[in-house]
Amino acid sequence: MGKKVVLSGYYGADNFGDEAILNTLVNRLKKNNAEIVVLSSNPDKTMLTHKKLRAINKFSYFNVIKEILSCDVLISGGGSLLQDVTSLKSLFYYLWVIFVAQLFGKSVIIFAQGIGPIKNKLAQILTKKLLKNCKWVSVRDDKSLFLLRGWKIQVEKVCDPIYEIELPQHSPKNILGVQLRSFKTVSEKLLLTLASRIAVDFADKEIEIYSFQDSNDLEICQHFESLLLSINSELKTSVIQGLNVKEIVNRMANLDYLIAMRFHAVLVALKYGIKTLAINYDYKVENLANESNIPSLSMSANEDYGYMFKLLKNENRTKLLEYSNSKHFDWEKFDLLVQ
Repeated sequence: MGKKVVLSGYYGADNFGDEAILNTLVNRLKKNNAEIVVLSSNPDKTMLTHKKLRAINKFSYFNVIKEILSCDVLISGGGSLLQDVTSLKSLFYYLWVIFVAQLFGKSVIIFAQGIGPIKNKLAQILTKKLLKNCKWVSVRDDKSLFLLRGWKIQVEKVCDPIYEIELPQHSPKNILGVQLRSFKTVSEKLLLTLASRIAVDFADKEIEIYSFQDSNDLEICQHFESLLLSINSELKTSVIQGLNVKEIVNRMANLDYLIAMRFHAVLVALKYGIKTLAINYDYKVENLANESNIPSLSMSANEDYGYMFKLLKNENRTKLLEYSNSKHFDWEKFDLLVQ
């Protein structure tokens, strides 16, 4: 057995992106013969999903300290853990985990994160101080890179590790996928405008509405289905819920088109070469849409949706695949730190 590694992240909450990142991390660590402990909000499910690792409740603070005390390396990430837009409490939790590891002299890796925004002044000070003492800080976007460089922190930009995910063959079956999540800037105007345009442009397709995290997405997905059917009761719709990472990825292989909010929904679609329209609820989605040259909708819903859907339909699959195939996660430094 190699080094003991503790993984800290938004794990165990059935969020597609974070669970996919965990899967990628666990697979890599197993190749390095690491002993793996995951800090999870649902440790039993995490251990059921991933064999040959241990998981403990992330909020059992005594046990978290105990595991960190006996580990060699703490990995924080990926995803967007170090920001206070979603929750200041959550940011302080992830900083506390990093602090404990550094207090005990452990190596800390910040893994492919999106950092910020951090508006709280105390949180800014703590984040700067803790990140300066990490062994390796890696971020997945330019905004995070420039923020940390401005803080005089040694940082590397890497691509999102989900670009390394293994996919089945793309086999489109005349299906439009729509992936939505609840968010404070989602308005009824946006949903109704989107539903009205889909009913016009995609009435000939099956419409699958994807919940990537049922606790957060399911209600809005069901509401969107009801909007579609109120516009055209003849539409063939279904809400896709309760699936794990592998099941979602396999199901997405059948899509011809995707309209999506979540970053990792867009990323997986790009890897398949699925023609995609992003809904720009967050900088990370806007950045990915701009990098991959796909159209995106703002949360204001003031665009010409007819024109945006035309751009969607005219996307070049070869170019989408060229973009996603150009992304490779460099594991060299990671492997050196965990071996």
